[in-house]
Amino acid sequence: MATALRHRLSYHRRLFLLLVAFSWTLVACFIAFQYGREKQFKAERLDARLQLYNLRLLDALAAGVHPAEAAARGDQPYDDLRVTIIDRTGRVIFDNSLDTLPGSNHLDRPEVIAAIDGGTGFTVRRHSRSTHHTYFYSAMRGPEVIVRTAVPYSVTLREVLTADRRFLWFMLGVTLLMSVAAFFATRRLGHNIVRLREFARRAERGEPIADAPAFPHDELGAISEHIVRLYARLQQTAADRDREHAAALHEEQEKIRIKKQLTNNINHELKTPVAAIRGYLETLLAAPGPAPERRREFLEKSLAQTERLRRLLADVATITRLDDASHVIRKERLVLNDVIGEAVADLSLRPADERLRVHLDLPHPIEMTGSPTLLGSVFRNLTDNAAAYSGGRDLYIRLLADDAERCTLLFADNGIGVGEEHLPHLFERFYRIDKGRSRKLGGTGLGLAIVRNAVALHDGAITVRNRERGGLEFIITLRKNS
Repeated sequence: MATALRHRLSYHRRLFLLLVAFSWTLVACFIAFQYGREKQFKAERLDARLQLYNLRLLDALAAGVHPAEAAARGDQPYDDLRVTIIDRTGRVIFDNSLDTLPGSNHLDRPEVIAAIDGGTGFTVRRHSRSTHHTYFYSAMRGPEVIVRTAVPYSVTLREVLTADRRFLWFMLGVTLLMSVAAFFATRRLGHNIVRLREFARRAERGEPIADAPAFPHDELGAISEHIVRLYARLQQTAADRDREHAAALHEEQEKIRIKKQLTNNINHELKTPVAAIRGYLETLLAAPGPAPERRREFLEKSLAQTERLRRLLADVATITRLDDASHVIRKERLVLNDVIGEAVADLSLRPADERLRVHLDLPHPIEMTGSPTLLGSVFRNLTDNAAAYSGGRDLYIRLLADDAERCTLLFADNGIGVGEEHLPHLFERFYRIDKGRSRKLGGTGLGLAIVRNAVALHDGAITVRNRERGGLEFIITLRKNS
């Protein structure tokens, strides 16, 4: 039945009925709340008048005036005012409306309970068991007794406590006017909704948004056109989000691929020195008595292979640390000149034929925040590579640019350089131009990969190219507060 009714009513009529129902419900709740609040206010105002009289009675009793005399005074706020004096045990010791005092205990009366707990209390409408009339009760606790006054709940008092109905009629009139305005507004909105539905059907069929239906040139038409634009923006946002998800998924898959490749390469690199060491040791154990020179040669070769293993494991630990725990690497304030100086000083420990002449051009201290260990590995790996593979005799380190945000340095040698086809792969892990020569010199193939990751950790970038006069030239940019 509800479905049939829904099909019989147009959209704007259903919207109108929904809006009217919501408005009238909201107004009804507000009226009920305000009506009850006004009645409560009037009851509290009546209680305040009676409590003032109760206070005067307590003062008179404290001055030694008899309860009957105090209740008979002409300052009562209402006619037919009932005055009751109750002791702290709940026994009635005076009541001006009864000839015989009731024997029932009054500690269970709501207004008496409230007075004992909070000092004062009132009950709007309660039937008296003693007089069989209905009263408005107001009680106040004194040092020794409880004074309770009561006004008969007559027609006059009921009118006093009734909320002002003019407010009710005013709110009903306003709601009626709102309903009329809602009828015309929903009728105009309904026409736009029909057009929006047509637009939605076209959008589902994949038709261009530019072919969306036209809307009237009014406020509701502007809202509808805004919805269309918002829909187009949501479509674009969804497409962007899909691209971001795809990029994140590709990045995650690339990380997995790189880790697999790294593991495979490590296994391959470890096999060579391990096999060499095992071969030398097996030869020494199998030979009955090798010559001392031969024995020393095998031991020295085994030592060289263990040193190669040590370097490989150290480089693998560094590259793994950069990949998986870069967020916990500690950074501190440092002077980059000192880091570069320490890396250059290590060249003096190399054999004489591998030492390079270093030309430093750092005109002033370069202060920045970074990791001394990783920055040291950047320049140490570059100097080691230049000394081992460049074939040159000179090393140039120069400051190209320096400002508050970044610094740019040049690191170059005057060696033989590399083939252009190798330049895009120099920073890849385990990439070697001459594999045999690299292993012979103890290289691990991870040095430049460490350099690239360490620079990236400092929000920097590194590029490489062949110099026109021979050799390689690295341009390193570092952010000073990464």
